[in-house]
Amino acid sequence: MSTIPINTERLPEHIAIIMDGNGRWAKQKGKFRVFGHENGVKAVREVSEGCAELGIKYLTLYAFSTENWNRPKIEINALMSLLVNTIKKETKTLMKNGIKLEAIGDRTMLPIDCRKELEEAIEITKNNTKMTLVLALSYSAKWDIVNATKDIVKRALEGDINLDDVNETLINNTLTTHKYPHPELMVRTSGEHRISNFLLWEIAYSELYFTNVLWPDFRKEHLHEAILDYQNRERRFGKTSEQLA
Repeated sequence: MSTIPINTERLPEHIAIIMDGNGRWAKQKGKFRVFGHENGVKAVREVSEGCAELGIKYLTLYAFSTENWNRPKIEINALMSLLVNTIKKETKTLMKNGIKLEAIGDRTMLPIDCRKELEEAIEITKNNTKMTLVLALSYSAKWDIVNATKDIVKRALEGDINLDDVNETLINNTLTTHKYPHPELMVRTSGEHRISNFLLWEIAYSELYFTNVLWPDFRKEHLHEAILDYQNRERRFGKTSEQLA
């Protein structure tokens, strides 16, 4: 790992992570897929604490997509049970680190006990201000964009807005992510190089970082490597290097 210090003046305000590789990690060890999910919890804790320690203000974790509902029922049940138990256990850790928990996605799809634990943890941590941890649960970017479009059409039909009101700002403010700044850095573990329907609108200008490390093995030092890589990039937003200089 690099020994170059992180520049705390150039930290991304928001990091988004696709936590991938739990199943392959378990398979390498001759275990069932849920064993990988169980061991991925430690990576969640390490990365959340690591971001809070550095001063990252927002961390969004892709925990369960709308497409994941198509997985075998036994795996879905195990994942939901693990989610309930993890939220119960980790609420104290969130409080200790001053982390506020929030969630995006279709919560109506979640089992009642899972929804209850999630809402209780959100309520308990709501006054924490050091960092906001956003869990993307039963979430997909297309689902969010479709719902935002329906809302805008409904408002137009009711006469609240007209055609000229429809712009990037309106769409952005109608998405479930409207409270958060767009991620400057998006990380995906396990060596896969795709976005998998995650924050498609929001990562238009994010720096993308892909690592071969499987999620259960991801630790603070890997997080630091991703941030250092981000800090070595030139973010031009359509401009030239000369304009930035």
